[in-house]
Amino acid sequence: MNLHEYPDRELMMMALADRIAAQLGDALRGKDRVTLCVPGGTTPGPVFDTLSDVALDWDRVTVFLSDERWVPEDHERSNARLVRERLLRNRAAAATFLSLYADAPQPEDVIDDLARAIEPHLPIDVLLLGMGADMHTASLFPGADRLADALADDAPILVPMRAPGAPEPRVTLSAPVLAGAMHTHIVITGQDKREALERARNLPPEEAPVAVVLPEAEIHWAA
Repeated sequence: MNLHEYPDRELMMMALADRIAAQLGDALRGKDRVTLCVPGGTTPGPVFDTLSDVALDWDRVTVFLSDERWVPEDHERSNARLVRERLLRNRAAAATFLSLYADAPQPEDVIDDLARAIEPHLPIDVLLLGMGADMHTASLFPGADRLADALADDAPILVPMRAPGAPEPRVTLSAPVLAGAMHTHIVITGQDKREALERARNLPPEEAPVAVVLPEAEIHWAA
């Protein structure tokens, strides 16, 4: 784990966007297509804003989410909606976006089809994640119904997930997929998440799911 501390959030978001852009650029020089995996939530919005106008060969970049709420893309709680509004615009509009949602009553109905679409784009070249104060990342929540399945060494690419306090079902990349990324960044803000991060370093993934990606991750924190 490599911890970067910043004097303020604005500087952190700009520096993180520059770091991700540089790593994508390096990857593009080595192969035809690269993958960028991003989180939902509001925290990464400023990173997306900056990335969206970076001069990259975006037509060779595939973007997908680390997890998604099982709601249509025009829903206010859709992670895809945020990505489309904040990242997939300006120069980045040329990127290919793979959705983790399909028009079905529940994720189990289409999970295999969604996973088949993701599989050719693995391993992830650049992975950006968030972390909750409960030490979850993606939709790997402590106490979730299929957390053990998602943490297993032989876990499938995608796992449907339901968790206490989560108002809708989720779809999440499994721990092996997340841990297999070539470059991993975790962005967190606030003292509560900094303290949670320190706890997670000494807990098993069953209690602190973010622990599955901490060993190789660059952590970006500002108060």
